[in-house]
Amino acid sequence: MHAADIHLDSPLHGLSRYEGLPIEEIRSATRSAFDNLIQCAIDEAVDFVVIAGDLFDGDWRDMGTGLYFARAMGRLDQAEIPAFVLAGNHDAASVISRTVPWPPNVKLFGSRRPETHRLPNLEVVVHGQSFSTPAVTDNLVLAYPAADDHAFNIGMLHTALAGRPGHAAYAPCSLDDLRSKGYDYWALGHVHEFEIVSRDPYVVFPGNVQGRTIRETGAKGVVIVTVVDREVTALERVELDVIRWIRLDVDCVGALDDDVGDLVRAELGRLHSSNGSGRPLVARVTLVGETVAAGALHDRAASLRDDVRAIAGSISPNLFVEKVKVLVSEPAREGVTMGEDLGLLIDEAATDPDLAAAIKADLDRFMIAAGTTLGEPEEGELRLSAAQDDWSSVLATASTALRSRLTRGA
Repeated sequence: MHAADIHLDSPLHGLSRYEGLPIEEIRSATRSAFDNLIQCAIDEAVDFVVIAGDLFDGDWRDMGTGLYFARAMGRLDQAEIPAFVLAGNHDAASVISRTVPWPPNVKLFGSRRPETHRLPNLEVVVHGQSFSTPAVTDNLVLAYPAADDHAFNIGMLHTALAGRPGHAAYAPCSLDDLRSKGYDYWALGHVHEFEIVSRDPYVVFPGNVQGRTIRETGAKGVVIVTVVDREVTALERVELDVIRWIRLDVDCVGALDDDVGDLVRAELGRLHSSNGSGRPLVARVTLVGETVAAGALHDRAASLRDDVRAIAGSISPNLFVEKVKVLVSEPAREGVTMGEDLGLLIDEAATDPDLAAAIKADLDRFMIAAGTTLGEPEEGELRLSAAQDDWSSVLATASTALRSRLTRGA
């Protein structure tokens, strides 16, 4: 079994600001998914488990994390299943300051140089090197030993290879670097999406075992690799997550304000119906497309969030809405529907640099407070536009909402 990026007891800061989410279930999800991993390894009677970095999410807040892991590994030990673990950027040797005795089946790779562990009964050798610090920028592969000609060789490495979007370029290396070692399988970690990089030899990212935020959407789990006569004959992805994060776009093209609730209900209903896994879903709902209702939707974004959460709850108790984002825009206007002078004034205000500067000065303190309370702004948020000094986007959204208010009922 090849696993990585478990991030046990990840603190998941900021979840409390999303009203209606199953906070405790989300916070305990990494342990629940790891319990599934242990049970799966036992049920499938795997010969051994490899965990390619970021088993932990940083230094333990208390000994509970280490004691939990020791108990979990004890279950594997009782089933006579060895586990090979290397440390990644989140659990580097310089990060984890506490220890507990682990069962004898757990082999942790050192961080000073590559090490090799052998399973002589299986004719398998496992090579790997842990991170010594959170930011390793050297190509660790270059120092890995050559393949053992008389065994199935597995290389373990925590890396983004030559780079993967959203992942720091730690332990950078190329596919050719990996191939040069002559290993039969490379068990990688660090990238949280499942990816088969190569089949000759197999170079695999299993992804993380449990998505923790909306940045980690879709199914999560491990891979089980079948080897016969020193050749990989099968690679099965096994889903082990207990809560799943989903992005859902609702196309509002041509819709009127009164239509949006029905569109959202239909899309959430389809999402629930297609959830063959039966796992609880946490969705980010984004309204997109051009619609004459854009101004009204931006204007009532806060109440719209509550409406969408209520719709989700009426569909299923296991369907949650993390956030509702309003990214709709107005179609090009062929004429002015309010007084021409007022319409022109609003359009000019949206691109007025002096007004942008004045608003920036007024909102500076608010932005600091919002950053402290809400955390870093995310893609698509007006707070991000403001943080990037893109006040024209803020004014454009405000003018769209204002135009809606002024024309409402006309």
